[in-house]
Amino acid sequence: MAVIETNNLKKIYNDDTVPVHALNDVDLHIEKGEFTAIVGPSGSGKTTLLNIIGGLDEPTSGEVKVNGTDLFSLSESELINYRLHHIGFVFQAYNLIPVLTAMENVSFILQLQGRSSKECKQRSMELLQEVGLKDRLNNRPNELSGGQQQRVAVARALAPYPDFILADEPTANLDSVSSGNLLDMMANLNEKENMTFIFSTHDQRVIDRARRVVTLVDGKINKDEKRDV
Repeated sequence: MAVIETNNLKKIYNDDTVPVHALNDVDLHIEKGEFTAIVGPSGSGKTTLLNIIGGLDEPTSGEVKVNGTDLFSLSESELINYRLHHIGFVFQAYNLIPVLTAMENVSFILQLQGRSSKECKQRSMELLQEVGLKDRLNNRPNELSGGQQQRVAVARALAPYPDFILADEPTANLDSVSSGNLLDMMANLNEKENMTFIFSTHDQRVIDRARRVVTLVDGKINKDEKRDV
């Protein structure tokens, strides 16, 4: 069974003049352990596709199944709970809570799951150490570089033991060294823990590392290439 399955997925945004077809009959199956890049020109539907897969936006029609669960058959509260327990998010702008330390940012999502303070602390420490930030546990975001903040964001995404991670332009605000280090870390997590990663990206460095590249053009899959990296 695919971890993610979209069938006849459509998304139409209606503005004051002409409807915009952001996605048009997208059929996409992602298997466990894939390291996939969704690519295409600006306006091709990359971020829209990730947002719908993550339950952050609703399709106009079609379906999205995650491990066999139809996301949009869930109530709003069920969908929030599903995202909390099954999907990890990494955003271009990091989206860390500025008044919390690195440790607290990672722990926060575990607290929302209702886990014990001991488990929250242990899991957060282990993940921050795994992403190379064991000496930055008590630093707030403004005391970290962009690359370090994005590493905290990856640790936070991994914290709730998600089924997969959605990363929307995760290297866009990073220099080449930070981008390379982040991608090395994600690739290592993918190989070591069989964690599924789906990227939306323009970054050729991400594309070069991906083992599957899905190209969107005008809201449709134009090319779907699997390869050895």
